[in-house]
Amino acid sequence: MTSSSLHDWFNTALGEYVLERERAWLDQVVPDIFGYHAIQLGAPDLDLLRESRIVHRLIVAPDDVNGNPPDVKAQFHELPFEAQSIDLCVLPHILEFTQQPHEILREIDRVMRPEGRILIIGFNPWSLFGVKKLWASKGYPWRGQFVSLVRMKDWLQLLGFEPSSGKLACYIPPCETADWQRRYLFLEQAGDRWWGVSGGVYMLEAIKRVKGMRLMTPNWADQAGRERKFATAVKKESAKATSHLRSVK
Repeated sequence: MTSSSLHDWFNTALGEYVLERERAWLDQVVPDIFGYHAIQLGAPDLDLLRESRIVHRLIVAPDDVNGNPPDVKAQFHELPFEAQSIDLCVLPHILEFTQQPHEILREIDRVMRPEGRILIIGFNPWSLFGVKKLWASKGYPWRGQFVSLVRMKDWLQLLGFEPSSGKLACYIPPCETADWQRRYLFLEQAGDRWWGVSGGVYMLEAIKRVKGMRLMTPNWADQAGRERKFATAVKKESAKATSHLRSVK
């Protein structure tokens, strides 16, 4: 069976298997990322930011998907946001299905705040999924240009992003039926332990670093610092007073 879009493929047994693991990782990671603005690029039919605590969340895509319009219609390399205005950006399989991966990453770099987080999900060419791509180049997701995790990290570091954490998943052969997937489930646990670089999908978190940037401490931290200094000064003065009284006696 050949899927004509990534949306169609996610509705197959194998696509559902992959999406379930991607969502599980996102649901675990996004609640710990704070800020004011979060965006999801692509897949307007999937709410991948559903567990985010960031109130202002937008899905950006150039077109509707299966009757689901995005919140903002825009090209990924021309985002209609101010520079350094976004705290979190999720890219679910965007870079392997575009002719402009570098332009998209540069545009994301432009709109991300210092210390902002990006979450990238991609297919791993060094996996059984990558092997299948060699002979199943038609249809989705096999027609995409899979980008290795090593190359992705290189691209990010050139832009000043620091990879901070991640996960690989989907170590099973890319079986098209749920029955065969269940037979190979034991490979998921074994894969994490014995051949961790060969998962069919990687999920990567990276932080935007800005050289020479000085982080301002919040007001409550300043207040706590002043209170500690005040308490120390009081203790010193108390010790001096006690010493003086003893000498008088």
